[in-house]
Amino acid sequence: MTAQEAKARIDELRATIDYHSKLYYDNDAPEIEDDEFDALTRELKALEAEFPEFISPDSYTQKVHGARSELFSEVAHEVPLASLQDVFSVEELRDFDRRVRETVAHPFYVVEPKIDGLSVALTYENGKLTQGATRGNGAVGEDVTQNIEQINDIPKTLNNAPARAIVRGEVYMPRQSFARLVTAQEENGETPFKNPRNAAAGTLRQKNSAVVGERGLSIFVFNMQLCEGQDVTAHAQSLEMMKAWGCSIIPFYKRTDSIDEAIAEVERIGSVRQSLPFDIDGAVIKGDDFASREEMGSTSKFPKWAVAYKYPPEEKETTLLDVEVNVGRTGVLTPTGVFEPVTLAGTTVSRATLHNEDFIAEKGLAIGDKVILRKAGDIIPEVVRVVAHNEHAAPYEMPRECPSCGSPAFREAGEAALRCLNPDCPAQRLRNLIHFTSRAAMDIEGLGEAVLEQLVDAGLLVHAYDLYTLDFAAVAALDRLGEKSAENLRAAIEKSKENDLYRVIYALGIRHIGEKAAKLLADRFGNMEALINATLDEVSSIDGFGGIMADSVCRFFAQESSRAFVENLREAGVNMENKTVRTDDRFAGKTFVLTGTLPSMGRAEASALIEQYGGKTSGSVSKKTDYVLAGEEAGSKLTKAQSLGIPIISEAEFLAMIE
Repeated sequence: MTAQEAKARIDELRATIDYHSKLYYDNDAPEIEDDEFDALTRELKALEAEFPEFISPDSYTQKVHGARSELFSEVAHEVPLASLQDVFSVEELRDFDRRVRETVAHPFYVVEPKIDGLSVALTYENGKLTQGATRGNGAVGEDVTQNIEQINDIPKTLNNAPARAIVRGEVYMPRQSFARLVTAQEENGETPFKNPRNAAAGTLRQKNSAVVGERGLSIFVFNMQLCEGQDVTAHAQSLEMMKAWGCSIIPFYKRTDSIDEAIAEVERIGSVRQSLPFDIDGAVIKGDDFASREEMGSTSKFPKWAVAYKYPPEEKETTLLDVEVNVGRTGVLTPTGVFEPVTLAGTTVSRATLHNEDFIAEKGLAIGDKVILRKAGDIIPEVVRVVAHNEHAAPYEMPRECPSCGSPAFREAGEAALRCLNPDCPAQRLRNLIHFTSRAAMDIEGLGEAVLEQLVDAGLLVHAYDLYTLDFAAVAALDRLGEKSAENLRAAIEKSKENDLYRVIYALGIRHIGEKAAKLLADRFGNMEALINATLDEVSSIDGFGGIMADSVCRFFAQESSRAFVENLREAGVNMENKTVRTDDRFAGKTFVLTGTLPSMGRAEASALIEQYGGKTSGSVSKKTDYVLAGEEAGSKLTKAQSLGIPIISEAEFLAMIE
């Protein structure tokens, strides 16, 4: 290769690598697999070694990757969070050992699994957790303290801790949590995370910290960055010290006195990786002695005393035999490929999700194609690529009708999923019943998921409107219910007929229409009949409504099945008129955020009052917030409001504003 050809290829590789690096580290949405990315970086590194005149400071090989999101404030790391040099063979491990021995005569190594997650630094002051920050580019990261506090494995207080400590760990998503999340995303028509690492990173960088708490993230601590007041001289010693503090350290590690032992441990970890309940993408070999580490030093990007061995992914070739389309609880049509069985990551695989019609079209999949399968995160089987197309078959096309009820399947703008919008679709009934009876919707007390399932299984309940003609004698005869429960249920169902119109609208489960949007619709149209017959322009003109929301409303009521559903509710005596009366507009254009526990009223009551006087509420504090209504034990929202200079009012001051 000539120098000119090398320069052209280096430039091409840098552009490609930077593009995929941004997708992986900043957007948590990779388009290629780790091994493909590693191959690109290895090629770039080799070319730069052969043609050093083309090495540039902005090359991926010369800098720490990762950028700070604008959603979070900036954190300068007191101790840099360096990345490790990747190696891919036993020969490279022995080369590493030879380099170490040029400085250290008899090194001791610690070998540990390389957890596949998002690296963070946790700061403790006098034993109290004060800050959690992502690695970012190693020097500057993101302040994600509020989200870090939602992770149960992270101690808020350390035992016998030093005056000040910084520990580094890897936030990860257990395989079981990842599988649940992917299933939910598929059912909701969302693009699922590609692997547990991206799921962990995407979750930890959520603006809504409640989402972090729901997704079951965990952490393994693997490095002591700073320890004031306690003597520590080696890595293995630091791990045991952090464990004594209460940190959840890496699940296992081994201290060795030779590279042969270290290599044997790397191979052992590789042999058990499929049985672990979390993802690893390699093993790390570190020099144990801290003084030797200081002596060896670092390059501009990597410490010289450690490397990360990367395991190759397992892939198998098989044949696509069929495509089955199922309807999820949210109406999403999900295609599943049926394959010739192959063994992957220790289990037999014969089925894999094909996600949506865009995925099928991108791959050009047809029945009879030869494909490569692997497990995303060693958990979820997926199609990597087509090896050979079946020349006698046309690419598979998704059905345009719901396989469960035969209603038209729609694809909304900006979505990849086809969806059945029929509120009476059998595949969606239980979910729709749960939503219909929930507190924010029809608020029918005593109708939890278990009772609803019992009623459905007994044949007493098929449609939501059947609630209003229930055979309560039959209900009383069911296990764990009885006459008293049946009578309470009768009273709760009867009471729900008097609900305000917005609750009925919300209970219909219209796509993209939450409780607040339902209130806007009720206020704008006044009754169900006017809403059903509203035009797209009329719905779009509502302040706070976007085109997607308006289109979803009109598309829902355009279906005969939806109109029939509403008519059945009307005939059952359910209220179809708006009862909300706006007292005046003194809060018009004002946004309130509620936080903490108010002395005499709940948040729902306070929100209703705000809306009664023309205002609106929000779940997060921003520069657009006008007031923060704060009660006892107000948390981070209060702190943020103080930092932004937003007026903070008590319940008494709020009531005075109304009076």
